[in-house]
Amino acid sequence: MINDRKKIDVQIEYCVPCDYSDHALKVSRELLKKFQHDINSLTLITGSKGIFDIKINDKLIFSKKKLNRFPDTGEVSELLKKKWFND
Repeated sequence: MINDRKKIDVQIEYCVPCDYSDHALKVSRELLKKFQHDINSLTLITGSKGIFDIKINDKLIFSKKKLNRFPDTGEVSELLKKKWFND
């Protein structure tokens, strides 16, 4: 972490009836491993109707509904790095 970087808030909303919790936990682990010093909060939000959305500072960066798929391994980390940290 670079000291002048602003900490981020991560929200992962996932469908409980669809049993998407494993996907949410996988992304959570990935982000915590790579950005633990940059994350202010990481919130898992239970949802329904097939939702699997990831927001950083209230901005949607991944939506299963829009892409019709779950994120690939490392994809969310790369999006985060490019959009927020430019590392």
